[in-house]
Amino acid sequence: DVQLQASGGGVVRTGGSLTLSCKVSGFTFDDYSIGWFRQVPGKEREGVSCIIGPDGSTAYADSVKGRFTISVNYAMNTVYLQMNSLKPQDTAVYFCNARTVINGLRMNYWGRGTLVTVSS
Repeated sequence: DVQLQASGGGVVRTGGSLTLSCKVSGFTFDDYSIGWFRQVPGKEREGVSCIIGPDGSTAYADSVKGRFTISVNYAMNTVYLQMNSLKPQDTAVYFCNARTVINGLRMNYWGRGTLVTVSS
């Protein structure tokens, strides 16, 4: 079965860096889009970054462009989110997400959130 395991959250100061990891299993990477979302209590979950397909195409939210980088180690079945120049507004629970289409039906899978806290 599809499983996503996110880790790497922690507490950092403004301007610091942190790297999140998402170990995936139970599916073929080529058939899925992988990405990161984040959520603050009381607010809607928002997309942060994603890898669209096996060609390596990526997308980023405007709020993190130039500061965050998504990458994949295919041999390790792991997706990373490198976060630099962190700001207090980056504080949130970050979630790993995988998406695919099976017989015309869109499928979504979520990992457990990992908390990132950026102090002033």
